[in-house]
This record gives sequence, structure tokens and C-alpha cells, in this order.
Amino acid sequence: MKKRHSSERIVAKLRQADIELGKGMKVPEVCRGLGISEQTYYRWRTKYGGMDPAMARQMKEMEKENARLKKLVADQALDIQILKEASRPNL
Repeated sequence: MKKRHSSERIVAKLRQADIELGKGMKVPEVCRGLGISEQTYYRWRTKYGGMDPAMARQMKEMEKENARLKKLVADQALDIQILKEASRPNL
């Protein structure tokens, strides 16, 4: 499933929502205006609340790097296990 919004776009929408909420609009009205559900709004606010677009971009890059490093560690652990099994004497 492809994501519809980039992290920069999400941060921009959250800022717009904060402006609208400051004007006295209710959350359901703001969500309708942004074209998102209330659940999506609250999920985004939990994850991206208080970020600027540069921070969101940096977070996304760090998530990619973290995934790459986890894969590298898993591959290394597999290689170590193979070497341990190969070094055991055959009985």
C-alpha cells in the first residue's frame, strides 16, 4: 500500500490544522477540510506533532538507516551461526 502523504506534507497539514483549531473550529470540521479522518489526524499528531519539515525529513532518513543497520546485524548473526556450525567437529 502506497502512502498518500509525505512526512513534510503531513507536518504542513498539522500546522494548518493548528491554525484552524486556534480560530475556534472543531477537530471534525478541520479533518473534513484537510480530507483526512479524525483517527489519522490524531495518529499524525502523535507521531509528527511539534516537528518542522526538516525534522520530519531527518526522522524518515534515520528510519531508513535504522532498517538498513538491522538487516546488516541480522545478516552478520546468520554468518556467525554458520561459521560456528562449520567449525564443530563432525562425529
